[in-house]
Amino acid sequence: MSSTAAASIWDRTRLGITVGTVALIFLAAIEALAVTTVMPVVSADLHGEALFAVAFSGTLATGVIGMVGAGAWSDRSGPRAPLYTAVLLFAVGLLVSGFALDMYTFIVGRLIQGLGAGGQTVAVYVVVARVYPSHLHGRIFAAYAAAWVVPSMIGPFLAGAVAEFLHWRWAFLGVAVLTAAAFTLVAARLRGVSLAKDADEPADPQADRVRPESPAPARRGGIVTRMLLAVVVAVCAVAVGFSADAPPAFGAPIALASILVIGIAILPLLPRGTLRASAGLPSTVLMRGLAAGAFFAAEAYVPKLLMDRFEFSPTIAGLALTLAALGWSTASAVQGRYGDLLGSTRIVMVGVPLMMLAVASILFVVIVDAAPWVAVVGWGLAGAGMGLIYPRLTVLTLAYSTTADEGFNSAALSISDSTGSAVMIALAGLGFVLLPIGGSGYLTVYLIAAAILLVSLLPGLRMGDGRR
Repeated sequence: MSSTAAASIWDRTRLGITVGTVALIFLAAIEALAVTTVMPVVSADLHGEALFAVAFSGTLATGVIGMVGAGAWSDRSGPRAPLYTAVLLFAVGLLVSGFALDMYTFIVGRLIQGLGAGGQTVAVYVVVARVYPSHLHGRIFAAYAAAWVVPSMIGPFLAGAVAEFLHWRWAFLGVAVLTAAAFTLVAARLRGVSLAKDADEPADPQADRVRPESPAPARRGGIVTRMLLAVVVAVCAVAVGFSADAPPAFGAPIALASILVIGIAILPLLPRGTLRASAGLPSTVLMRGLAAGAFFAAEAYVPKLLMDRFEFSPTIAGLALTLAALGWSTASAVQGRYGDLLGSTRIVMVGVPLMMLAVASILFVVIVDAAPWVAVVGWGLAGAGMGLIYPRLTVLTLAYSTTADEGFNSAALSISDSTGSAVMIALAGLGFVLLPIGGSGYLTVYLIAAAILLVSLLPGLRMGDGRR
């Protein structure tokens, strides 16, 4: 058996890095999913109802800065320092949120978490590129995918149980302690390992034991411009969220002005024609932002609705998110097996109506003020719709890309995802506070989600099948 065939992500030289990075991703996933379940408890305890949405949108917004910054830093000097800094920021953010005595301090912690989470993801992927030979990339990314699947199944229920039987603070402080332990393992195993960029990857993994550091020089102008644009997008997305806490006469104009600035600042970070829903790649990238925005804006209020209106415990309210995760995983498997056979148009025409049906089920529950289990089961359909659409967008982006632009296009997809989610969650929060329909902010939230899904059909039907 050749050394290449025998190499594994679990072999002695890579075991610690594999276990440590999988643990970091697992913990980031646990935290991301847990916060949706515990936020109704947090906002009530800290008297921050108006800032409920900012706790979600702010983290996503600063994550864009973390992604851009970690990518540029890694290209310039390798991923070690960016990874260490990102994990530190993530842990510090968790501690600040966990110990917060008011909602504003809690949100500061969430903003710091976003910087760390965004940077951590990018830095870990660069570590993979530098430490693992290409024939092992599929296996390590499969392990990372599994690290997201398990939390999606148990995270909401576990977070609800922690909030119900211990205290919501442990949903943050506990993850901070475990993150420190996982990082210690990664740092120990990376010590002495070369993370230099090497264009000529050796076929034999034993040949890449030690290589001299030779980081490629970064293009300063491009990096500085992208960082400034990312900061502008993040600040404006956070401003949309905070506008819900401003007097109505000021809140709406602040939100509209911020969205306008985002629309201008984000243009250089996306493929040309994205906001016009041009056919092919631009529509694919736009669809990612709209689909993610509608889904996550609606999901943020599902546990809150069940707890506020129907007195569900945090543990039981988390079941709606678990069903959505099961639907997402199942539909993703179907898409992976039959996606090319079905084609993008059919996937959109099945996925979007499934999400619309899920939103309609929650609107029904809100209007009749009864049958809450309809919303729990219905939200599972939203997960199924996302499971069909979401991975298809990644496949299409890579299919439309060449080796010269795959990095930019992949980054654009992530930026559209995070920015779309941040803005839509913030808008939903603004509508919940300032524009209640019939006395219910929940109607406003889910009507906004339904409208976004209808708009998403325009780019969704113009994506094509990845043939340039």
